[in-house]
Amino acid sequence: MLKIRGIDHIVLRTQNLDKLLWFYSEVLGCQLERTLGDDVGLNQLRAGNALIDIVTVDSELGKLGGGPPGPTNHNLDHLCLQVEVSSVNEILAHFAEYDITPGEIDVRYGATGFGQSVYVDDPDGNMVELKPV
Repeated sequence: MLKIRGIDHIVLRTQNLDKLLWFYSEVLGCQLERTLGDDVGLNQLRAGNALIDIVTVDSELGKLGGGPPGPTNHNLDHLCLQVEVSSVNEILAHFAEYDITPGEIDVRYGATGFGQSVYVDDPDGNMVELKPV
């Protein structure tokens, strides 16, 4: 049987590359690790021990997923990122600095068991769950 250790990577398709790169790098602190040209359209950001891959919908990789993400064509339900903070209140304070309004705090189950988390939408409407660890 396989034993999963955590998220390796996710792939998000976008028409708003600059906005998504800003959100994941500036707001969430991910570092751009690798870019594979305009033709391939792959931008990889380091998120702890995982990667968030962002591809443009008009690139080689992006075209494989169909139409662009939007209100009725989401490319992802949500992703959950483990955040090294002592409480969800630190996450809320961080978002306040960027004038971003997150969703409600609730106790949810994830890879590390039950714990408080909060949801926020990225610029393409992808839901991101942030969970203190």
